[in-house]
Amino acid sequence: MEWRNLYRGFFIGVTDLVPGVSGGTIAFMLGIYDELLAAISGFFSRDWKKHIGFLLPLAVSMGCTILIFSRLIEYLLKNYYAPTQFFFLGLIIGIIPFMVKQADVRKNFKFGHFLLILIVGVALATTAFIHPLDSTPIKTLTASNTICLFLAGWAGSMAMLLPGISGSFILLLLGVYSTAISALSNFNIPIILVIGAGVMIGFIVSSKVISYLLTRFTYSAFAVIIGLIIGSVFVIYPGLPDDGTFLVMSILTFFMGFLVASLANPSNKASIINN
Repeated sequence: MEWRNLYRGFFIGVTDLVPGVSGGTIAFMLGIYDELLAAISGFFSRDWKKHIGFLLPLAVSMGCTILIFSRLIEYLLKNYYAPTQFFFLGLIIGIIPFMVKQADVRKNFKFGHFLLILIVGVALATTAFIHPLDSTPIKTLTASNTICLFLAGWAGSMAMLLPGISGSFILLLLGVYSTAISALSNFNIPIILVIGAGVMIGFIVSSKVISYLLTRFTYSAFAVIIGLIIGSVFVIYPGLPDDGTFLVMSILTFFMGFLVASLANPSNKASIINN
């Protein structure tokens, strides 16, 4: 068993609760992104036994974290929105140097790659101007909303695996985020199971697609990922607080997040590019 994945799952689970922050970015920061994709992709293959030791501690930790901390994240975002967002902003900006080093941008990137970064970054940044759908939390399941919640979970999970795109933000855009948080906070098991089933299917499909792209189109895929990470900065940027206390708190939490990302960058670990 990869017991270190217990603490890794904690960090990924917490970030997946926050709209605009990608669990995939944190997986990159922790140096397990390639292992995560391989384990999810291979879980339903003949070699599933060798992946269970990696996935089980990660999944248990993520699941427990999401259930336990959903109320705390809801509280922090309601009462300390800017400082909380600035902490995650620091995390995201702190991982960019690691990504640049992993891709060896100076050596491997051409004009087309930088153009791809710009296009993807701008495209994601524009979602900051999209007003999420207003939605009253769904409490009971019907035939129609069961399908919608399942598909929303699928879409959200695909975003979770892509660094820079937040699964929670996709749920927010689809008007399902309030339902998901409410279900987690109140242990509404039927709704959790429906969204969770969509998440699991989405993980399996998207992990195979992302692994293929990283293998066959490595540096173009890296350009897209870097563009997504840069674009996500504009998505989660909350603006500077007017209140002096919150401004100081935001500055401190930003540097805390940046420091955590810098210390966690796995510079001594294997590259996610399989040469």
